[in-house]
Amino acid sequence: MENPLFKSGFIAVCGKPNVGKSSIINAIIGQKIVITSDKPQTTRNKINCIYTQPHCQMVFVDTPGIHKPLHKFGEYLVKIAVNAVKGTDAILFVVDAYEGIRASDEIVADIVRRSGVKAVLAINKMDIAKTENVAQEMENKIRSICPNITDTVNVSAKSGKNISTLVQKLENMMPQGPMYYPQDEVTDKPSRFIVSELIREKILYLTQQEVPHSSAVVVEDFEQRENGTLYIRANIYLERDSQKGIVIGKDGAMIKQIGQLARKDIERMFEEKVFLDLFVKVKDKWRESDFLIMNTMGFKDEFKKGEK
Repeated sequence: MENPLFKSGFIAVCGKPNVGKSSIINAIIGQKIVITSDKPQTTRNKINCIYTQPHCQMVFVDTPGIHKPLHKFGEYLVKIAVNAVKGTDAILFVVDAYEGIRASDEIVADIVRRSGVKAVLAINKMDIAKTENVAQEMENKIRSICPNITDTVNVSAKSGKNISTLVQKLENMMPQGPMYYPQDEVTDKPSRFIVSELIREKILYLTQQEVPHSSAVVVEDFEQRENGTLYIRANIYLERDSQKGIVIGKDGAMIKQIGQLARKDIERMFEEKVFLDLFVKVKDKWRESDFLIMNTMGFKDEFKKGEK
């Protein structure tokens, strides 16, 4: 028999690039579901991350950072983020205590305001804030733009400070409702997607600034072999031949390191031995191609929803 007092809902996680949205979600869920990096545009797709307790299920919709797009690919990322806000039960609006409020935060605040959805402001990175009173100043500024902020919590995703308080604030905003996902699921994305993201995270971590925005990962094979090993073959797509040389590295050293780090995370997630086979390919100007973005790079379903 279902619990009539069970609460559930969807929470859009919004903020400019690199404020720590993914880190906060991972801290709430208790494991790495969405990849993190100190580079903007790390999150490219809408990912549902599921937090389930006996009395409540909250589905966090992790979105690409909202920013002024510089090319067609950037426009798609912003569309995903804006569409994710619509129809949710609450918004988690994340800002960066170290940087303070910038024009890009005000753009996000205006989108949150126009949605009309009640929101909690999470002031992240309080462990490295420059001054003690910065949080109050930031809260005042955001509230002046966005009156639908109902609560503010100062947090640190890195240390875990006040994450439980943030969870409680969000739980209080959830309506009574069903359990949308089985209690053991933590994301709605297929295994291939999670694997491609873990590989891309290692590229972001290990390569120079010119490579990350130009890289995409597509898992071509994902199969359990008779010897008990999970075999994964993935293509890393880049825009230029010069980037291919960087990702492969001298005598293949870089691609080997990317594979080793990614394999460890994949084995930890699936709890089995993994054979990871990586290939590097060049597709010129893929970020400007509607066809490649929506079909080859896995964004097709998202933009079908966004075109409605």
